[in-house]
Amino acid sequence: MRPHPDRSRAHLPARRRLRAPAGPPVPAQAGPPVPAPAGPPPPAPAGPRPRALARPAALLLAAGLLLTSCAPAAEPGQSPGSPPVDDHMTAPASAPEGGEATAGSEATAGSEATAGSEAASPGQPNGAEPTQSAATTDRTPPDILTPTDRATGLTTPWGIDRFEDGTLLVTERNTGRILRVDGAHQQELGDVDSVNRAEDGLLGIAIGPGEEHIYAYYTAEGENRVVRFAWDGASLGDEELLLGGIPASHFHDGGQLRFGPDGHLYASTGDAGVPDHAQDPDSLAGKILRLTPDGEPAPGNPFGTAVYSLGHRNVQGLAWDAEGGLWASEFGANSWDELNLSAGGNYGWPLVEGEGSGTDGSFIEPIHVWPTGEASPSGLAFWRGSLWMAGLRGERLWQIPIGPGSTAAEPVSHLTGEYGRLRAVYGVSGDGPLIVGTSNTDGRGRIRDGDDRLLTVQ
Repeated sequence: MRPHPDRSRAHLPARRRLRAPAGPPVPAQAGPPVPAPAGPPPPAPAGPRPRALARPAALLLAAGLLLTSCAPAAEPGQSPGSPPVDDHMTAPASAPEGGEATAGSEATAGSEATAGSEAASPGQPNGAEPTQSAATTDRTPPDILTPTDRATGLTTPWGIDRFEDGTLLVTERNTGRILRVDGAHQQELGDVDSVNRAEDGLLGIAIGPGEEHIYAYYTAEGENRVVRFAWDGASLGDEELLLGGIPASHFHDGGQLRFGPDGHLYASTGDAGVPDHAQDPDSLAGKILRLTPDGEPAPGNPFGTAVYSLGHRNVQGLAWDAEGGLWASEFGANSWDELNLSAGGNYGWPLVEGEGSGTDGSFIEPIHVWPTGEASPSGLAFWRGSLWMAGLRGERLWQIPIGPGSTAAEPVSHLTGEYGRLRAVYGVSGDGPLIVGTSNTDGRGRIRDGDDRLLTVQ
C-alpha cells in the first residue's frame, strides 16, 4: 500500500426463467417510487422456421443470402468480422489501448481463448442446445430512469461503498487506485500493488463497522488477497493481510466484498480458469467466502473454513434484500448467466450451467437465468424493493423486484445501450440514490466522452 500525500434447498423460492415482461414492476420499498413504464405486452413469438428448403436451388440461394446479409453485428468497439469480446472469454490482441490489450495472446490453459473452443456447455452433452427459456430481445417500454453524472474521467471503476457523510469510496481496477469521490472532486487515498492483465486487479471495496477500517480485494502476483487498512477519517493506515492464497488468473477472479446484516464480511471468488476448483471444498476458488471482520472463518460456515458456498464460476455481485436474503450475480460460460439466492450449499458449476440440480438433485438452481449476450452480470444492489444488476456485454441495468419471502418477479431492463458497459452498482438505503458505474475503459467497450463515469439514479 502506497499512501497518497493528500440455506437448504427446501427453503429457497421456486426458480424463475427470464421472459420478456408483460408489464412493469411496482417497487414496494420506502422512498420515492421508481415510475412504472407503461406499454403493451410483447407480441407472441413467430412460429418455428422450416428445417430445410424443398429444392436444391432454393437451398443454395438461401445459403448465399445467409452469408451476405445475416452476419452477426460487431460488438461496440469492434470491427465487423472480429470475434465477440466479453467477460465470458478473452479479449483479442487488438483490444483498445488501456484495456486488456494482451489478453488474446495469452492462450493459457483455462483462459477460454474462444467460446467455440468448448465443444459442449457443462450440463449440455454433445453440444446440445440448452433447454431453458429466456428472453432474446429487449421489449422494455421507453426508459423512465433519469441518470445524471456523479463523477467522470475514471478508469474502470469496479467497487463502490459509501461513507456516512455521503461521499463514495471507489476502486479503479486497472490503476490500483482507491478514491474518495465527492461530486466532481476525486481524492486519491492511496493505491495497492495490484496486478492487472485482464479481469484481475483492484476489485472490491468495503467500509468496515464503525468506519474504523477499509477492506479491499485485489490480485497480487500469483494470488488474490483480502486486506484491510486502518481508517481515521482522512487517511489510510498500513495494509494488513487478512486472507491470501485465493487462486488468481487473468480471468475469473470474482472480487466482490460486502458486509452482511450479520456483521460478517462476504467475498466472492472466481474459479481462476480451472473449473474443478469450484467443486473442491478445500480450494478458495469458485466460492462465496464468509469471514469475521478480523479475517477468520465466520462461525457456522459449513466446512469450518472460510467457504460459505461452492460451485460458482465467477460471482461479481452480492446484495441482501429487506428480509436478509443474500443474492449473487454470476457469469455463465457459453449459454446462461445466473442470479442465485444463496443460503450456503452447492450451485453446480462446472457440472451444471444455468438450470439443473444434477443427477441426484443436490445442486441449488438459479432463480433467474439470462443469455450471456443480454447480461454478463457484474455489480448488484438492493434499492427500493428491487435488485439492480449491471450488465457488461448486455449494456443494460436489470431490475428484479423482490417480494415477501425473497421471491423474485420477472426482470425488466433499463438504460439499454445508453451508457455502454455497466459494472459497479451501489444502492443507498432510505431516500438515497442508486449509483451505477460504467466500464467502457476496460478494453472491451466503446469509450464515450467523460468515461468512465459514475451515474446517480434517483
